[in-house]
Amino acid sequence: MTTVANPEYAIDVRGLNKRFGEKHVVRDVSLRVRRGEIFGFLGPNGSGKTTTIRMVCGLLKPDAGSGTCLGHDIVREREAIKRKVGYMTQRFSFWEDLSIAENLDFVARMYEIPHRKEAVRHAIDTLGLASRARQLAGTLSGGWKQRMALAACMLHQPSLLLLDEPTAGVDPRARRDFWDELQSLAAQGISVLVSTHYMDEAVRCHKLAYIAYGKLLAQGSADEVIASQRLSTWAIHGERLSALQEELRSRPGVEQTVTFGDALHVSGTDAGLLEGTVRAAAGVDGRSCEPVETSLEDVFIYLMGKTPDNSGGTA
Repeated sequence: MTTVANPEYAIDVRGLNKRFGEKHVVRDVSLRVRRGEIFGFLGPNGSGKTTTIRMVCGLLKPDAGSGTCLGHDIVREREAIKRKVGYMTQRFSFWEDLSIAENLDFVARMYEIPHRKEAVRHAIDTLGLASRARQLAGTLSGGWKQRMALAACMLHQPSLLLLDEPTAGVDPRARRDFWDELQSLAAQGISVLVSTHYMDEAVRCHKLAYIAYGKLLAQGSADEVIASQRLSTWAIHGERLSALQEELRSRPGVEQTVTFGDALHVSGTDAGLLEGTVRAAAGVDGRSCEPVETSLEDVFIYLMGKTPDNSGGTA
């Protein structure tokens, strides 16, 4: 029986599971991505992000679970989904001995896009590739390769983009420009599911989900994800912070210690107990301490630390 689609959501999946032999790579993952929303998908390497993305877009059939993508059943209508989705893989997967224009023309032929030359020209102009349209792809920097890959994803005018760590290895300016483009696409009603390791990118998403070793641990806006863990955080400044970090790990109320620049962030779920421990530690060697807002990075490090790798799975 085909799942009934909710038109409010570009992605609406429940209870997704996937095994590869003895490895349980995705465990009961449920996601909802609204139309025109940028949804960030975060988690350590090998957490199941890529496998989940491939199930959503019809490249992999789930062992269990159900749902829809762009109104199509993810099990029974996988081919229809593929025609409406733009999928950008982790690795650059184009022909390095062809130019940008030639690569895009080849992709347009594969999709059998009507008025192919016009579509390629429009993609080149929209993504700012005109000045390098004749340059061989193999000679492009990471940022330009990324921009070309996004242009290829957009050729068939998809309603949903699935981007698997698209900015890995790209310089900060190129990452910023790329995200400006994603915000523009979302404003046009295009939905985006993007996996990333960068916290500055995560906070630009409308919603987030954190997955570790196949299991979804937190989901919501950045503020909702932070609040869900109920962490209190203090910053300690001063000398010998590295030695102090080791000492604090076994102290009452301390569940996490992380160095951020010249400060040591100390977090825990028992606010009163944590405060007593931190104030006592800060009273030595002229250190100072202050309560700070728990950041998204604090939360993700905390989630990663409390989740054992018990799947043996890969991405």
